[in-house]
Amino acid sequence: MASPMSKFLRKRTSIGNIILRHETTRSKSDSTKMQITIRSFESIDKNLHWNLPPTTRKIGLPSTRSLFTVLKSPHVHKKAREQFQMKINKEMLVMETKRHELNKKLFWLKRQRIFGAQFEILFSFKTRLDEEKLRNLLPQKHVVGESDGVDERRVMMAINELMIEGLCCEAVEASVVSGNNTNTGSFSHGFGLMVPSIPMPILKARVDTEGSKGLSTQLIEKFILNNPQRAAVEVQLDESLEKYNFEKLKGTMTEKDLAELTRVTRGLQLNPPKVLKAVPNFSLQNIRRKHIGVPIEVGDINGVKVLQHELSTNDVLYADLAFDMTSIKPELLPLVPLFCQSLLEMGTKDLNFVQLNQLIRDKTGGISIYPYTSSKQGSMDPVSYVIVRCKAMSASTEDLFNLVACVLKEAEFTNQKRFKRFVSQSKAKLENQLREGGHVLAAARLNAKLNHAGWMAEQMGGISYLEFLKDIEGKIEEKWSEISMSLEEIRGALLSKKGCLINLTADGKNLKSAEKFVRKYFDFLPTSSPLTTSSTSSTLLLSENEAFTIPTQVNYVGKAANIYEAGYQLKGSAYVISKYISNTWLWDNIRVSGGAFGSLCDFDTRSGVLSFLSYRDPNLLKTLNVYDGTSDFLCQLEIDDDSLKKAIIGTIGDLDSYQLPDAKGYTSLLRHLSGVSEDYRQAWREEVLSTRSSDFKDFASVVDTIKDKGVIVAVASEADVDAANKECSNLFPVKKAL
Repeated sequence: MASPMSKFLRKRTSIGNIILRHETTRSKSDSTKMQITIRSFESIDKNLHWNLPPTTRKIGLPSTRSLFTVLKSPHVHKKAREQFQMKINKEMLVMETKRHELNKKLFWLKRQRIFGAQFEILFSFKTRLDEEKLRNLLPQKHVVGESDGVDERRVMMAINELMIEGLCCEAVEASVVSGNNTNTGSFSHGFGLMVPSIPMPILKARVDTEGSKGLSTQLIEKFILNNPQRAAVEVQLDESLEKYNFEKLKGTMTEKDLAELTRVTRGLQLNPPKVLKAVPNFSLQNIRRKHIGVPIEVGDINGVKVLQHELSTNDVLYADLAFDMTSIKPELLPLVPLFCQSLLEMGTKDLNFVQLNQLIRDKTGGISIYPYTSSKQGSMDPVSYVIVRCKAMSASTEDLFNLVACVLKEAEFTNQKRFKRFVSQSKAKLENQLREGGHVLAAARLNAKLNHAGWMAEQMGGISYLEFLKDIEGKIEEKWSEISMSLEEIRGALLSKKGCLINLTADGKNLKSAEKFVRKYFDFLPTSSPLTTSSTSSTLLLSENEAFTIPTQVNYVGKAANIYEAGYQLKGSAYVISKYISNTWLWDNIRVSGGAFGSLCDFDTRSGVLSFLSYRDPNLLKTLNVYDGTSDFLCQLEIDDDSLKKAIIGTIGDLDSYQLPDAKGYTSLLRHLSGVSEDYRQAWREEVLSTRSSDFKDFASVVDTIKDKGVIVAVASEADVDAANKECSNLFPVKKAL
């Protein structure tokens, strides 16, 4: 049975919310104080009928009075007014108590019944380890004050308010989608298997009868507000204290102890041979020869191509819509990412952007829109689409497709201020990426010089895109009508049945029910785009070295070449060899010896671009010399059977990486768009498994293409670029990026 005080805490008064804090400590305390702050409309003394302990001190606090004047009647007595006042009385009671009396005092406090009053109860302890002793103990100390972190009182007030009001109905409805979603993200799959065991029908019934409080009130009250063992912990790193402890420990050891510690440390081995022999060995015979396929059915609904993947998704429908970008003019490509963001964050004819995003959050598991580009397998032609990814519970399938159709058709490009904010946000994000992940932008720049799909991607997410954002940011006001018309032109070029492909992933029952909504909500698409195909398939950046200077102490160095243009015929062994180069040659010489954070050898099997990249690298020319020495490394390599087996198994691990149902359906869509067939995947897998040591030496001549004809892009400091140009006679044309 709930106590009167517990019942009172559930009521919301006109003067605020109530906090009850009760914390225990293991420290030996000299004294304990219980402070009770009371706020009431009535007089405290008049309303207080407690038998207070003799040691209680009463501290009067200032009263507040608010005056209000209200018209008595707007018609009959137009000038008659009524006066009201609200007076709030406050008083603090301070009780000295002992630690062993704390539970008894708290129990006595809960039994009191005082109506119309607000209570704030604080417990404080004074320990023997006071601040002065702490200062003497630590060489460099930091005493945590109330202003150093989050105010716990405010946190508890917010939690108490959540208990009183409960969760909003929209949040409860949206959480059902998350509860049934099998995509666990960074959580383990075991956690994902546990979630479906939650009795959702029971929770829904409780919400229908008790409201949203039925989900939160009991747990919050039991485990947070009324938990006598609740603890607040703040962890702060103190390197000086750690160093002090090590030095103190070292001071207690003799020279003999230190010598023995050194001897034992040197004798340690991470993986002793005897231990390694005892570990079960994974061989190539344990690897399945057949590639992992995804069930797919290709169909057509009212002229729209539809891919269906029948997988168990726990009653969730995953839908992907792809719209062909080949009709978009090349000069409009930099606007495509901003167009995608505007569709979701500018609002529609009937909904502003806040209402639209609230509706998306309540009815679906999320909608995202972004451009995708890739090279087509076996061809130099680019593949470019704007992809809309979304998901919802099967019961909300109609709401999902209705919202997607609404966003695509009715999004308005009229909010100039929000568009300017999109530009500023995108510019800031790319500038930060130049500093923290410049190797990504360097790789994009290299691809733009070597294949057509890379040029399109760089226009929408590389250094060229950053330059476009810098240029357009100051011209939005004077060119807004032109920008708005360009966004509408992009929509007109995208939306057509001919260039549309819909990808559905769900169980068989939900796939059938989704078909009728596809017919209903996407019949608005015209049969073909009114615009003609653009000429982006033959566009490339100039194939010359480039250096982009930024204020940094580390560099991002890339060098690449298209090995298909040099006559190389694709083999599965190339994937194994590129990974082996990353894990051995580049790791040892760029990361271990050179001091870089990392390096990699990347091979795009569709475009044929083989690239070397380093990130957060203190070197520039030294790294380029390592890249050029890769072919000599492969020529002199004598790889043993065990190392070869590990390289093949690691490569197969990437090919067979675990995927959740939504990822399986999406990956199948990308393979379909890029022209990767099941027969090709099987042949590729067999070639990987049949890699031989001789393939490494044969690949050395291919790597020479990078040494002789490779192009270099570096995102580096100005000093390192100047030093490289002096040593190698103007190796880089210098461009200032930041």
